[in-house]
Amino acid sequence: MVLSITSDNGSEFYEHKKIDKLLDTAFYFANPYSSWERGLNEYTNKLIRQYIPKKEAFNTFSDDEILKFQYKINRRPRKLLNFDSPWKVFSSAVNNPVAFDA
Repeated sequence: MVLSITSDNGSEFYEHKKIDKLLDTAFYFANPYSSWERGLNEYTNKLIRQYIPKKEAFNTFSDDEILKFQYKINRRPRKLLNFDSPWKVFSSAVNNPVAFDA
């Protein structure tokens, strides 16, 4: 279940009305230069930057390297998830969707 989505004002979200309708959720736009309004995004960027330094182009890394970073990040335990990993929580939801209904 997705309660809300907060994005920046990039053109990649021009179909935001379709997204909120499909997910039956509220879609919000952050104010420019207000990174605190996009907490999960900023936290994820912080995790990515442990492997790819700021100002480093992503295309300087191979697909295998990116997959390795993704694997590590998605299997890192999170306090918010009761110290489970995002991968474990997602896998549980996919394998047992009834348990995650609201």
